[in-house]
Amino acid sequence: MYVKLYGAALKGVDSVIITIEVNSSRGIVCTMVGLPDSAVKESHDRIRSALAESGYKLPARKTVINLAPADIRKEGAAYDLPIAIGLMAAGEMLPADRLERYLIMGELGLDGSVRPIKGALPIAIKARELGYEGLIVPHANGREAAVVNKLKVYAVDHIRQVVDFFSGDGRNLQPVEVDTRKEFYEHQMNFDCDFSEVRGQESVKRAIEVAAAGGHNLIMIGPPGSGKSMMAKRIPTILPPLSLAESLETTKIHSVAGRLERGSSLIAVRPFRSPHHSISQAAMCGGGSNPQPGEISLAHNGVLFLDELPEFGRNVLEVLRQPLEDRCITVSRAKYSVEYPANFMLVASMNPCPCGYYNDPSRKCVCSPGQVQRYLNRISGPLMDRIDLQTEIVPVPFSELSRHEPGEPSSAIRRRVVRAREIQQQRYAGHPGIFCNAQMTPALQEQYARPDAAGLAQLKLAMERFNLSARAYTRILKVARTIADLEESPAVLPHHLAEAIGYRKLDREDWGNHL
Repeated sequence: MYVKLYGAALKGVDSVIITIEVNSSRGIVCTMVGLPDSAVKESHDRIRSALAESGYKLPARKTVINLAPADIRKEGAAYDLPIAIGLMAAGEMLPADRLERYLIMGELGLDGSVRPIKGALPIAIKARELGYEGLIVPHANGREAAVVNKLKVYAVDHIRQVVDFFSGDGRNLQPVEVDTRKEFYEHQMNFDCDFSEVRGQESVKRAIEVAAAGGHNLIMIGPPGSGKSMMAKRIPTILPPLSLAESLETTKIHSVAGRLERGSSLIAVRPFRSPHHSISQAAMCGGGSNPQPGEISLAHNGVLFLDELPEFGRNVLEVLRQPLEDRCITVSRAKYSVEYPANFMLVASMNPCPCGYYNDPSRKCVCSPGQVQRYLNRISGPLMDRIDLQTEIVPVPFSELSRHEPGEPSSAIRRRVVRAREIQQQRYAGHPGIFCNAQMTPALQEQYARPDAAGLAQLKLAMERFNLSARAYTRILKVARTIADLEESPAVLPHHLAEAIGYRKLDREDWGNHL
């Protein structure tokens, strides 16, 4: 008997439909074709054990299982459940008339239990797009898939539930109900930290506010213990809330990577990723033998924080250049090519020298000028070119640390950031793909960020006095435009430029040479 049903394979952060054909005839051999990997080939043994433990027994017949299209490699154990149902239907153990109306995915345990899979959300989106009546997934993935409206999602714990569903009228299983908007807005502002906990560092907090308001990349330079990591972790608390579309896009990436918590639905808070400096290039950009999103994609619509930036491998840091420019990354290998979104805000921190105490007002640096310069040179010019704000940070004095009054809360800073972003969205409404000042093209910069004659004279003087590099020019103008937006000023004024110039510490030729 010939049976056809459907599953799905992941490709990047999307999915493609896989047709599972099962043909049963006289004989005893089971053959699987269609480019399955080892985990898929092993499914037959898992299926036999799961069915036996569940009270079902497959007849000893010749069976051919085809996974089409044959040019797409099928990976993982998520095909166990649809193949098992197909085998039972081909063996006339359950009706096959409704199978083609559903998309089925799930890994089987030897006892017949159904285990979670990766990528349930993009699979659900594809099922709705192609008009399937319903989707059957493991119970742990039910709420994740059910955020897709106009699609019936059935969550199962055991293969018996699926058999009963197709053997009867389907009333034994009820679709999972998720109020997507309610859950999204309820969890949108759930933070376990706040800027009110940060004592002092007003100048650095101002730089962070400017970076958040314009979507700018930021680097903080200062000695150990000055609060760089503490402030970086609080940046998501002042960023504009995720939109529902951004939330779905972010959740898709984490779903494909298998990073969603069991029973969760949508990611409602902007991601904050902080990889260790020993991370490999593949883990940063994504890829591998089974393609997975890397850290830069997991930080999509959020913050990628690189602590101790010079300690990262040179090849790992250079990987960041293309996604910082294009807001996506294409991973190309001999057997595949996938594209992952990578629109993140880069926040980095570093010590000013190997010992960490260069420019520290209370501790003496033991590094020579050459050591300081070599340490700074670990970060390439092209990468530094993509970092708009460079701010210096010093340890907080005891008088600030011992204050009882809390600092300004994140909610107050976020209101100013959101207002500045609203101004930018209105400004760039007619320019697709441009949402904030950091993404301005040269033409837009000329139109919206050009200062008056006094401002140009001030900028020229600063570049000559501090011997700033040419790449600093456009960064200063973009940051000045953001500072003006925070003040709701239609024009870039000289004091906006003066503040922006102050955020180019590492571009100054004399920085690191005046010990």
